[in-house]
Amino acid sequence: MEKTDILEADPAKFETLVELIRYLRGPDGCPWDKEQTHLSMRDSMLQECYEALEAVDENNTAKLCEELGDLLCQIVFQAQLAAENGDFDIGGVISSITTKLIRRHPHIFGNTEVENSKEVLANWEKIKREERGGNGSSFSSIPGELPALAFSEEVQERTSRVGFDWSEDSGLLEKIAEEASEIAMAQGKEEKEDEFGDLLFALVNFARRQGVDAESALRKANRRFTKRFEVMNELAQKAGSKFEDLSAEEKNTLWEQAKMMLNSRGERI
Repeated sequence: MEKTDILEADPAKFETLVELIRYLRGPDGCPWDKEQTHLSMRDSMLQECYEALEAVDENNTAKLCEELGDLLCQIVFQAQLAAENGDFDIGGVISSITTKLIRRHPHIFGNTEVENSKEVLANWEKIKREERGGNGSSFSSIPGELPALAFSEEVQERTSRVGFDWSEDSGLLEKIAEEASEIAMAQGKEEKEDEFGDLLFALVNFARRQGVDAESALRKANRRFTKRFEVMNELAQKAGSKFEDLSAEEKNTLWEQAKMMLNSRGERI
């Protein structure tokens, strides 16, 4: 497809994006695009994933549409790099996931019967093990570079699917209290780090059982805190004060004022 063809093509068609990326990588394309490799694009792909997640957290559908487009661009770009190396192309990517989804849904496209989503997930894990030839651990396919909270949640979700889980939330809550008390008794940085890790692991497990994504919850908490802190500084500046010079009581008062202001704007606090 030539440059004029791309400009006149329907931008809503997947093929137009594929041809656009191919042209940008071609002889008459963009110098920057032509310099990129799988590795050089790695961080950009990760960033686009996080930006899409942020749009989901914010329930911003317009932003999500844009960020999913950016993420799709990364996928098509990586596939184009592979095609140039003779490894695979975008058709291979699509074929791979389509075949995999059909294979992992035997209750839809086969004769397997399931009663609920729990059985669907159990079958999913069984099929994945069969795909690996019965080799490898249950965790071998979890990306090692996932954020720690997300990695922890995925580990615990997979063990739950094979029946290794708490029978009651009450027992897990007791475990959380136990881990919290052990932090107070821990001696030295290394022991405290270990105990803190155990507490976080238990908290992620409880969040998972409650249907709460721990990674998403912490991102939201981070945003709430930074918003409140920024408003606190704004209030201090308007009052002609330096935030760092305020007493602890004055800062706490600003904190409560910031919460009220954000609440009045309709922002969840």
